[in-house]
Amino acid sequence: MECKHVGFIGSGAWGTGLAQALARGGHFVQLYSHDRNVVDAINNSHENTKYLPGYHLSDKVTASDDIAEVADGNEYLFLASPSLYLINNVKHILNVPAIAHGRAKIGVLTKGFIPAEDGPRLIVETVENLLPESYKQNVVYVAGPSHAEEVAMGKLTGLIAACENPKNSIDFRDLLRVPGLMVYSSFDVVGAQVCAAVKNVIAIVYGCLDAVAEHSDIFGDNSESLLLAAGLNEIQTLGFAMGATHAETFTSISGVGDLDVSCKSKWGRNRRFGHEIIQTDLLSKIKNLDDLIEHISDLGYLPEGVIACKYVHEIAEKKNLKLVICDGLYRILNREIDPEDFLTELLMKG
Repeated sequence: MECKHVGFIGSGAWGTGLAQALARGGHFVQLYSHDRNVVDAINNSHENTKYLPGYHLSDKVTASDDIAEVADGNEYLFLASPSLYLINNVKHILNVPAIAHGRAKIGVLTKGFIPAEDGPRLIVETVENLLPESYKQNVVYVAGPSHAEEVAMGKLTGLIAACENPKNSIDFRDLLRVPGLMVYSSFDVVGAQVCAAVKNVIAIVYGCLDAVAEHSDIFGDNSESLLLAAGLNEIQTLGFAMGATHAETFTSISGVGDLDVSCKSKWGRNRRFGHEIIQTDLLSKIKNLDDLIEHISDLGYLPEGVIACKYVHEIAEKKNLKLVICDGLYRILNREIDPEDFLTELLMKG
C-alpha cells in the first residue's frame, strides 16, 4: 500500500484515534491543535494527554499549532473540529494554496449542524459553500460506530465514506482501509450526516433511561430497546425530511450501528451526560439549553448531542415533524420538564 500524508484540522479524541489507525497502516499523519500543550505532548511523549490519554501514538503521528502548515502539507485533509469551532477553522485555511487550488482531498469527521440565517444546515453543505467551487459535491463525510478509544487500540470498526462523487468516496474508502478498519462507500451524504448528528441526541435520553433503570421496577433492558428503536425511527424521519436518499443508510452501520454503540458503549460521552443528568442532578446548575451550551466546556468533555438537540428542535419545527424523543430532550435541557417524568410519559403512555 502506498503511504499517504494525511492532515487533521482538530486534535480531539476521534481525530486522534483515527490518526493512530492511519499511522498503523503506514501513513504519515499530522494533527493541528491550537493548544501548544497538546502539540508538545503528541510530539514529545507520543500521547494526546488532553483528549485521548493513555494511548501511545505512533511515531508517524505528529502535531503542529500552525493550521496553514497542516492544511497545505498533506494530500488528504480531515476536518475534525467540534461543530462549534468548525467554520472558524475552515475560514482560516481558505487561502492556503492546497485548498485554494483544490489539491487537497477533504473529508469531514465533525458531527452536528451549523446555524445559518435560514435555519440549521448540515456540515458538508456548509463547508462546501465556504470552500472553492472545485469542492462542490466532492467533500467526503466519514462516520460510523467508532469510539476513538477502540479505533486507537485497533479493535475492528466499520465506517462509511459518503460522497456525491463516487471516485472521492472510493479514494477515502481505500485510504481508510487499514488494519482494524472496514470501510464502505455511500452516496447518501445527507442520510449519513443526520444519523451521525441525531444519534447523539437519542444517546443522551438513553443515558438518562439507563441511569433510572438501575433502580427502577418499571424500566429495564426491554425498555431501553424500545427507546432505541423509537429513536432510530425519529432519525430516519428527520433524515428523509432533509433529503436522505437511501433507506439502507438507517439500517446499516451508519444508522442503527452508530446509534447502538452511542447508546450502549462505556466510551459514549452523550450516554455519560445522560447518566449524569440523573445521577448528579447536573441540570440544576444551568438556567436553560442556551446557558448549558455557553458553559459546555465546564463539563470537561463534549456531548455533541446537547448542541445538536437545539438544531434538531429548530428543524423539526420548521418542517412540522413530530420527533417526541428529540423534543423531550430539548424540553429537559431547557429546564421545562423533569427527565424522569418525561421518560415515564414517553414509555408508558406511548
